[in-house]
Amino acid sequence: MNLSIPDLTTVRARNPEAVAEAAARRARRPLIGDSGRLMIVAADHPARGALGIGDRRLAMANRADLLERLCTALSRPGVDGVLATADILEDLLLLGVLEDKVVMGSMNRGGLAGASFEMDDRFTGHRAQDIARLGFDAGKLLVRIDYDDPGSLATLESAARAVDAMAERRLPVFVEPFISRRDGDGRVRNDLSAEAVTRSIAIASGLGGTSAYTWLKLPVTDDVDAMPEVLEASTLPVVLLGGEVGDQEAAYERWGKALRLPTVMGMVVGRSLLYPAEGSVETAVDTAVGLL
Repeated sequence: MNLSIPDLTTVRARNPEAVAEAAARRARRPLIGDSGRLMIVAADHPARGALGIGDRRLAMANRADLLERLCTALSRPGVDGVLATADILEDLLLLGVLEDKVVMGSMNRGGLAGASFEMDDRFTGHRAQDIARLGFDAGKLLVRIDYDDPGSLATLESAARAVDAMAERRLPVFVEPFISRRDGDGRVRNDLSAEAVTRSIAIASGLGGTSAYTWLKLPVTDDVDAMPEVLEASTLPVVLLGGEVGDQEAAYERWGKALRLPTVMGMVVGRSLLYPAEGSVETAVDTAVGLL
């Protein structure tokens, strides 16, 4: 029986087994469907303490509002699934909106936004065994590499072991790499130059004892025309990430150019679709799907 959002707390309190039961009966589908493309909506930001959208510092803090936006996005034609942490995915399971959808578990969320330990990004989210137990379809991990921060080495090592654990279970894992550094205010900034993204691809592609189940989740470089050469760094399948954008139309144009490249299989986009700068969730999602 599907629930409504106001029912979730009562069910969680009285019948926690409902989560496993909903996962066990969920209808699954292949990772890549008939279209040959993949469109995933991302909502794993809150577990890192990253709740802001533009000048709204707590925009993603209202869970009911976030769930409503996710339900709307998942209902749109061409949306294949969702990426999120356990709490959000389990809410969506109970709401019954993950049937025949790709479900991706977010694995490392320990590097909290703005923390002194942000680069030591430990795996505090889904483990490989959790993803397998719940019948989810893939995992995602983030690898930010700051050459001046020893915490990046711990992240690299734990990411490699997570790649191994997912491969043992024949589960795809989406690796999101960045070359990063702290600015003058101590905030972590990702380098989106062509050279930095190329270097991050080379590092991420070699993580673990096998890359058979590894995908790359990559940004569009500052110079979108450099993307063909950048993507020559690996033969692994690629999905583009969205991130927070200011100029929505410019973002669509950049994504459209990158989606034409042969190793790019789709997109994983979150805040810019769930909280669009202009228009509705439906319009933003439909426009992004149209790019595919």
